[in-house]
Amino acid sequence: METTRYRLLDLTIDTARQRVERNGQPLDVSGLSFRLLACLMERADRVVGFDELMEAVWAPAVVNEETVTQRVRLLRQALGDDARQPRYVRTVRARGYQLGAPPVPLAVDEPRLRHLWPAVAAVCVLAAAAIGVGFLAQDQRPAPTVQRELIERAHWYASMGQRDNNERALALFDRALRDAPDDVDALTGASRARSARTCLYNTGPHDARDALKLATRAVSAHPDSAKAWSTLAYARDCLGDIAGAINGYERAVRLEPGDDASRASAAYLYQEQGRLADALHANVDMRGDPARVRFREVQVAREYELLGFPAQAEARYRHVFDLSPDNVFGNIGWPAFLFSQGRLDEARRAIDDARSRGTARAELAQLDGEIALLRGDRAAALRAFAEAKRLRPDASLPVTLETLYGEHPVDPRWLRERIATTRAALRDDPWASSRLELALLLLADADRPGAVGALSDAVDKGWRDAAYLRVSPLFASLHDDPGFADVLDAIARRVAADRQRVLEAPWCPEELRTVLPR
Repeated sequence: METTRYRLLDLTIDTARQRVERNGQPLDVSGLSFRLLACLMERADRVVGFDELMEAVWAPAVVNEETVTQRVRLLRQALGDDARQPRYVRTVRARGYQLGAPPVPLAVDEPRLRHLWPAVAAVCVLAAAAIGVGFLAQDQRPAPTVQRELIERAHWYASMGQRDNNERALALFDRALRDAPDDVDALTGASRARSARTCLYNTGPHDARDALKLATRAVSAHPDSAKAWSTLAYARDCLGDIAGAINGYERAVRLEPGDDASRASAAYLYQEQGRLADALHANVDMRGDPARVRFREVQVAREYELLGFPAQAEARYRHVFDLSPDNVFGNIGWPAFLFSQGRLDEARRAIDDARSRGTARAELAQLDGEIALLRGDRAAALRAFAEAKRLRPDASLPVTLETLYGEHPVDPRWLRERIATTRAALRDDPWASSRLELALLLLADADRPGAVGALSDAVDKGWRDAAYLRVSPLFASLHDDPGFADVLDAIARRVAADRQRVLEAPWCPEELRTVLPR
């Protein structure tokens, strides 16, 4: 029997089971990290170049050397390796990577097989009786159709979480959709890829509107499909329809209780509504492997932060930021957390790190601008706000910030019109954060009571981030206003009630049970 188990220094690697152990304890090496390790194992101790690694591990996806470098970094972290003095994976400058020692094949564990022999024999008796049927079934199993191959390859591209690969996925989904207009996988895949354009890659709401049309077709054709309802919810989510999105996600979970992605998506929207205990409950109530939900860990960190557990929040934010450099939510969440904690130098470095990983988001640019204002560098702040506007040309807040902090005084007529337009838009806008823009405009118009009223409205709609309001220079002129103190007190009361619910709940995470109630 050919072995699939190898020894690499103090590691045991089972290529068939995709398992890595040290002293009998499994290490968290899976997915692309394991495929990278297996590729190096197959080539023993020779140097493997970037092109060869990209072809063996990532193809047919198109990636660059930075992607390989980041994945090697993640593999080293999972193995407990030190890049400065590597044991398992060495960097060979200008050439590629190689193992730190030749892998040694391990013999088959014969005593264990002997111990299992009675059970194996019983299984073999049953298998012998059915072997003809088994081979017949295998022979008669239909080969994958072109349609299924298209969709499977499209899902593979979409799962990589990169703009270019999302476009490759969308082209394949659209091709599959032309051949089978009612195929639920093609409809939902094409819809999700379009929603991702809006939600993840800043293309504007038109893509999400197209996604909604496809998702509505999917639900109409397949009303009992959890996938269809979840896709409909995602399109509504990207269009800012909180109630419609929650309804879709909750319907998907009722149809498929194991749909953890929809459960976590609903949790995010509960969080935005200020329902922090409900959000955390949904995020800890996973039915499968929580690690498979990419954004869930960041959401739990955010809920911990808002509920007043900063140490636990920091540990989770840092974990995602260090181990998942391609996670856009972690690349935004960690710098934002540091900013709200007043750790401006660390926040600035984290923003630079996030950008170096390819995360170009308006949220990071705005954060950069606020840090510049706190440092008294108004010119740098203006450049940052202009960048945010460039990244999200469809968004309102970057335009407001660029104008309020521009080189020229604000035109009073523009300001009055902007306030009126913003107020009108808020009538149908369920997002609490939208009220913050109105508060900024009213402050610029010297209407402090109106600004406080807008912040109070934000709290009523679910805003719970008192730390941000305290730190942000955008609201510094309100710090001595009694109404601003009332806003912070209102947040504190609501958070305290949710915090108590969490600490008393049977599902309360163990890491929070040791925290003394405030």
